[in-house]
Amino acid sequence: MPRVIPTNIMRITLLIALTAIAQAMVGPLDAQDAQGVRVAAADQIPAVTHDAPTFYADVLPILHENCVSCHQPAGLNMGGNVAPFSLMTYEDARPRARRIASAVKEGRMPPWSAAEWQHGMFKGDRYLEDDEKTTLIAWAEDGASAGNPEDAPPVPEAVLSASIGANDWFLGEPDLVLEFDEPYCIDDDVRDIYVNIPVQLTEDMLREDRWIQSIEYRNGPAVHHIVGGVGGLVPGAKPRIYEEGYGQLLRSGPREIMFNMHYNKEPGPGSAVCSNIKAGITFKKDGDVIRHVTGGDQLWMNPASLLIPAGDPSYSKSIEYEFEEDVEILSFLPHMHLRGKAAMYEVTYPDGRHETLLHVPKYEFNWQHSYAFRDPVFAPKGSVLRFTLWWDNSEDNPNNPDPSVDVRWGRPTHAEMSQGYMSFQTLDERHIVVGDPLPEDLRSGSDEDPRSRVRGR
Repeated sequence: MPRVIPTNIMRITLLIALTAIAQAMVGPLDAQDAQGVRVAAADQIPAVTHDAPTFYADVLPILHENCVSCHQPAGLNMGGNVAPFSLMTYEDARPRARRIASAVKEGRMPPWSAAEWQHGMFKGDRYLEDDEKTTLIAWAEDGASAGNPEDAPPVPEAVLSASIGANDWFLGEPDLVLEFDEPYCIDDDVRDIYVNIPVQLTEDMLREDRWIQSIEYRNGPAVHHIVGGVGGLVPGAKPRIYEEGYGQLLRSGPREIMFNMHYNKEPGPGSAVCSNIKAGITFKKDGDVIRHVTGGDQLWMNPASLLIPAGDPSYSKSIEYEFEEDVEILSFLPHMHLRGKAAMYEVTYPDGRHETLLHVPKYEFNWQHSYAFRDPVFAPKGSVLRFTLWWDNSEDNPNNPDPSVDVRWGRPTHAEMSQGYMSFQTLDERHIVVGDPLPEDLRSGSDEDPRSRVRGR
């Protein structure tokens, strides 16, 4: 029987597809085609035209739209992944023309893992149109000419402001920065380690409860991911920005905020490293209105059921959940480790209709995206969500640490995980004015948000 998810003001629900009721799906990835899900081939690129494009007239507008938010001197830190070079100028791009073309042909850039048929469904999705792919490839193959600088489009305001941002913060100078008292040091012989590190939030740092507008991390070396009291971070993730009408409370000091840190590096002589983090937080302005308060349940399933056989190229597990009231689904984020292959979220509505909400046909460990719907998906009471993950434990997986061993659930990178984060909201709205006294139900002397609970199963 499907499990029932209790909902309140809003839940951010963690689905971990490891449970005694998890069932292996038949036909692994082949079954996806049977469900009407189209798998896009990265090499389906239109033929290159013979009209030689130029950098300033043809290529630079594409780079502005799709690339330079990361590929600039002070580019976006995507969960620890920082673009290794800038593409802001012709001098930057010209020596990398063929590298750009190769990444486009192979579908490696821009990084985005949702199926191509879902183009336009998610906020901030990163797709190149066919004509844009053709232009970049033709420019590289036809000599990568500069053209006339007067043809260059203006630098987008968002890119310009980020490139001159204060102290390398992509979102601008934070109102509050949290960091460890001293760097955490990892010895030569350590590959993976999890450690809880407290950060003291003093009364001087935050004298009253504040509504969070954004959270941006700046990480030191060897940081794999973070589960923090102000929001987490996975490889490839963007800074968290709460849109108009949404917010999360940060309780005032003095108190302790815990960061669960996962460090990962190659062990060996001379590999020891010391690392710190900075969590930059900006707050909502007085007068802003909060209509939806974010909290969450963390639903942990029994991990003992995950056992990926050695050599299995497409092992899968699924689990189902039923909503007990009408909700709007806001976003998904699947999470696996190095053997992760694909992910899918599907919903069956009470009237029998079936819909695939998110399909990730080629999961990328280093680019773990949050897929936020442009238009929230209405799921009436009784809707059943099915969450499925696939792993590749074969020698054909170039990221596989060891295809000869059975793999169980575990925290180190060489083990596996199967998590599926989901955020949704009930249809009741609030009207909380930032700067006014908090409503009674949001007042708390506890460090823990009253809407956030962890449920163990």
